Amino acid sequence: MNHKLFIIPALLMLIFCNCCESLTGRNSSADPIHINRFDKALFQLIAQGTPDLQEKITAGYPEILHIIGLGVFDISDINNPVFFDKLINYYAEPALNKLYRDAIKQFDNIDRIEADLGAGFQYLKSCFPTMQIPAVYMHVSGLQQNTLVSDSLLSVSIDKYLGFDYPLYQDFFFDYQLRKMIPERIVPDYLKAWLLSEYPFKGNSRVLLDRMIHEGKILYIIHKALPKVLPEVLSGYSSSEYQWCKKNEKVVWKTMIERNHLYTPDAATTESYFSDRPSDFFSNDAPGNLGSWIGRQIVTKYMDRMKVSIEDLMNDTDYQEILRVSRYKP
Repeated sequence: MNHKLFIIPALLMLIFCNCCESLTGRNSSADPIHINRFDKALFQLIAQGTPDLQEKITAGYPEILHIIGLGVFDISDINNPVFFDKLINYYAEPALNKLYRDAIKQFDNIDRIEADLGAGFQYLKSCFPTMQIPAVYMHVSGLQQNTLVSDSLLSVSIDKYLGFDYPLYQDFFFDYQLRKMIPERIVPDYLKAWLLSEYPFKGNSRVLLDRMIHEGKILYIIHKALPKVLPEVLSGYSSSEYQWCKKNEKVVWKTMIERNHLYTPDAATTESYFSDRPSDFFSNDAPGNLGSWIGRQIVTKYMDRMKVSIEDLMNDTDYQEILRVSRYKP
């Protein structure tokens, strides 16, 4: 029985932690991470529907079938007589079936993803020696769950990464959401989901500072693990939005302080800093998720000063002390 199950919606300097280098400019000898193509196996079952294929996929993918059944159909038992009927009927819907086909076609060859994921996990493993590396999968959710995580399983829904201009997306998503629905986000989202499952938030979710520092830690580590990925891509921003953040960093911080947002335990106010929706309470061109962006700036300053290990950083939940030591003042 798994102890953790997350269904997550659609997400450079040297450091003194003996973390090995990864990707360009770092150790490129990491073994690729093998990604189990559950997406292809299930599509074959949908297309053919034969009993032998059903038995094969049941034997080969019991855990991810259980997670998808629970998340999509609220059926946890894959031996339930109606389980596969519901599964096949769900994915046989014409629009979803086309989405499925397009996703498999776009991600037919995933050698680059497996190589980059291998480098990313090698970095995490060097920073967290006892961290378990999960079995990695791909699935198609029908534009629902971005990421599935259990004790030893990690999967992304590849139909959420077909590109900003994919036609079907235009009817369901805003531009600020589409910026995260690009192939370049797959490896960062794998790493983020696993980090969040290994280091769940331990603080007051209603307090902006607590959430900001925790989210900032995650972004900081992913930037270190994947230095080739543009920082705006990792933050889910356009180039102009990322430049807005850099230009207005002082304004954002001053607003947090003057409006007493930093420490006041207010769930609605805090959540407004982490929504992908544009932060129009600053200005018309302000992007969303400013809390995570400012959090990463604070964490970066802290790490510049303290030179502690990545593992020590993640184990430190004294968010006020991290802010104090960082001497962050844009």
